[in-house]
Amino acid sequence: MKLKCFEHLEGYRFMLTFENGEIKQADLQELIGAYVAPDALSTARINPEWECLEFNDGMVDIEPKTLYRYATAAESRQAA
Repeated sequence: MKLKCFEHLEGYRFMLTFENGEIKQADLQELIGAYVAPDALSTARINPEWECLEFNDGMVDIEPKTLYRYATAAESRQAA
């Protein structure tokens, strides 16, 4: 699973597009809030080698599989 693109929406909310074509919205605060300050969210980028979402010039990164599982679980919690 690879992350193909993303859009920072607001706060810790991101729109994530994966290689399988699925698009998921997720609030990443629980996942990265302790490591990425709100003013550093604008440093988000996709690492060209690993295709993970990274912040602060790679000091914090999230593997695409982890992002996908987290976003999918968040959707399930919201639907319940």
